[in-house]
Amino acid sequence: MEHHPTAAWLTEAATSAVQQHGAGNLLRVVLIVMVLGCVLTAWFLLRGYKGKDD
Repeated sequence: MEHHPTAAWLTEAATSAVQQHGAGNLLRVVLIVMVLGCVLTAWFLLRGYKGKDD
């Protein structure tokens, strides 16, 4: 199995997505990843504000 750098793999995946399904599908994937990233970031930041009742 060949080693492919991550950037090259992402570029190839994005190019094939645009060629096969058009820009709409690529935009949908980007938006889903962005929303999931925002949710995970909010969860990570807000879990530090939990108060411990000792």
